[in-house]
Amino acid sequence: MSEIALEPAISVWTLRWRRLARDRAALLGLAVLILLIALCVAAPLFERTLGVSATDTDLFTRFSPPGDGHWLGADDAGRDEFTRLLQGGQISLSIGLLGALGSSLLGTLIGAVAGYARGKTDMVLMRITDGIISLPVLPLLIILAALDLSKLGFSQDFIRSGAAGYWRIVLIVTLLGWTGVARLVRASTLALAEREFVLAARAQGASAWWILSVHILPNAISPVIVATTLAMGRVILTESALSFLGVGIQPPQTSWGSMLTNAQELIGNAPELALYPGLLILVTVIAINFVGDGLQAAFDPRTDSR
Repeated sequence: MSEIALEPAISVWTLRWRRLARDRAALLGLAVLILLIALCVAAPLFERTLGVSATDTDLFTRFSPPGDGHWLGADDAGRDEFTRLLQGGQISLSIGLLGALGSSLLGTLIGAVAGYARGKTDMVLMRITDGIISLPVLPLLIILAALDLSKLGFSQDFIRSGAAGYWRIVLIVTLLGWTGVARLVRASTLALAEREFVLAARAQGASAWWILSVHILPNAISPVIVATTLAMGRVILTESALSFLGVGIQPPQTSWGSMLTNAQELIGNAPELALYPGLLILVTVIAINFVGDGLQAAFDPRTDSR
């Protein structure tokens, strides 16, 4: 009797990685993101190596062309444009990451509670979600970003520091960006709550939080990962828009959006000062969307798993 050769079992995450590895656009986007993050993190190293500064002004080197340590030239205050772009990238990328993670965590919590509790709890949470979705986002963002923090009890030292604008934007995008994830998690929770393993855990007396954290959320995490990835690009664009309008990141900190704001009056004399940050925003958002699309295809069970 001939023996039947059995193929070794392949985990779901291995299948997903294989699908993602076949997506060249997603891998290219991931490589671009890794390169950008590595360069931004290494900004202090570039400053020491090149002997330039992204913050110290030098009026004798205003609008200097590329060369003499200034790989991309100098801006209107004599600051090195290359290292300034890297420092701005630290702010823009970290706000994108923190804002996307914060909104996804909040949306996951609200969606899971609504889907599992059902009834009046579900109705109230979903009506709140619908209300936030119906709000005009950009005008509301501008109003919240322009609030006087001193009237909310914050000290003047904190308000004048760059951290105030940074954390305000993270908080705003977190509070307004969770609705899509909440709906995704609610739909997954409603479906998973009727599965046999959940009913068995409930029959054994497991608490609601145990069922949610052990049985439901791990099985509903796939759409959350995809939504978080795509949300990062939207948050970066939101921060850039707020900074461009003058209600985002404030000096001494800088971001790609605030660099665009500073360059708008110099577009005739030094158009490259607006070109560099604008191009980086474009490349970053496209790379994130490529990765998000690749993850969406990799997590789709209907995708060919060979």
